[in-house]
Amino acid sequence: MKASLYQKLLQDLCQVVSEGVHVVSAEGQTIVYNDAMAAIEDLRREEIIGKPFTETYPKIPADESTFLQAIKYRLPSHNRQQTYQNKHGKEISTVNSTVPVFDYDGNLIAVVEIAKDITDIKTLSNTILEMQNGTNLPYIPKDNKIKKYLFSDIVGRSRNFLEVLQKAQKASQSSASVLICGETGTGKELFAQSIHFQSSRKGNPFLAQNCAALPESLLEGLLFGTAKGGFTGAVDRQGLFEQADGGTLLLDEISAMPYAIQSKLLRVLQENYVRRIGGTKDIPVDVRVIATLNECPDTLIESGRLRKDLYYRLKVIELLIPPLRERPDDILVLAESFMDKYNEKYDKQIWMLSDEAKKKLLAHDFPGNVRELENIIMSAIALSGVEHVLSENALDVPEKPGAAEELKGPAEGAALDEYLEAVEKKIIINTLAENGGNISKTAQRLGIQRQALQYKLRKYK
Repeated sequence: MKASLYQKLLQDLCQVVSEGVHVVSAEGQTIVYNDAMAAIEDLRREEIIGKPFTETYPKIPADESTFLQAIKYRLPSHNRQQTYQNKHGKEISTVNSTVPVFDYDGNLIAVVEIAKDITDIKTLSNTILEMQNGTNLPYIPKDNKIKKYLFSDIVGRSRNFLEVLQKAQKASQSSASVLICGETGTGKELFAQSIHFQSSRKGNPFLAQNCAALPESLLEGLLFGTAKGGFTGAVDRQGLFEQADGGTLLLDEISAMPYAIQSKLLRVLQENYVRRIGGTKDIPVDVRVIATLNECPDTLIESGRLRKDLYYRLKVIELLIPPLRERPDDILVLAESFMDKYNEKYDKQIWMLSDEAKKKLLAHDFPGNVRELENIIMSAIALSGVEHVLSENALDVPEKPGAAEELKGPAEGAALDEYLEAVEKKIIINTLAENGGNISKTAQRLGIQRQALQYKLRKYK
């Protein structure tokens, strides 16, 4: 097969790939450029194919270009973050893997780059950092739009819950690291904020970051900051540790943090300094770290999602918040508290729960914990009329899944596809309830992509 046919075959194959694909010859000329890459860079393929790389990307310095570095040094780079301008001056942010390709004699014939667009995510993370650095809104409420939580906002009277609450109040009197463990919806952030705002650090920043919300390449820069020249397009910018200096940094879902970043976090906790990505200067920081986990630490360590040494470094003080099913004395107390809250918000006059409504709540095991209970009460009050009592029928409490039934085929005359859809719908409902309504965890449990689950949720209404 002629080289031109190989090139066309490769170009056609790359069109079915969702990531951007850009291939440059050993001489630095673009030979493959798929539609996904054109969409990322807002360019037309005709502007790029057959043109020298340095001509079509004149704003990228040679020593920062992953393509030109791969051609020069014959070395691959993986998951490298880049922020650069296209030929028309538009700023693009991507995470790239760039690989040189050799023939059987070891001669370089091309460089292949696979790119994932993170422009919107990068813009969002930069905006978060700039807002936190410039306004302090996350920790100093100025017009009651941002809620800060205190211990007085935490409701509960069950003995096991009060023990944890008392331990948290003691924790607020020190600056030791705190690890808060509890299922989704148990109120871990309420505890974290309360600890901060009753501590000697209350006048300093309280910042929070969900470790599952950003890819590794952005999370590292967000936490530790970046130094100019650290990667293509990098600028000098403080990370959350520098911005939280003197205060508290909440790291939510710490087990979702990539293993390599966990190692860097451990070093910061031990040495009390950070080094920005690409920087050479150690910057002292005084930050109290509060971390949260929503799964059993032993399971996370065994599965390799949590470093054992980081776990022990964080759990100087460990708070284990019991799930709502283990604190039944709190269900009605919390329900009444939420009734007061949403009566005021929706201008309603709901005075009490009916006896049957109370029985219905007490019979439910609340896989979504306090958050689920709040949503049930909020929905009931929002949809209520002029009545003053919430009835059993007003509470949208899902029925408990029954005992596992033997799988039987469809009834006579029933279509197979309808039967399979009914089974699938039931499995999704039960799994969603078991995971407290968390879409990502439900998708993971079912072994499907998040987007696929969202499609099925819309499909089955």
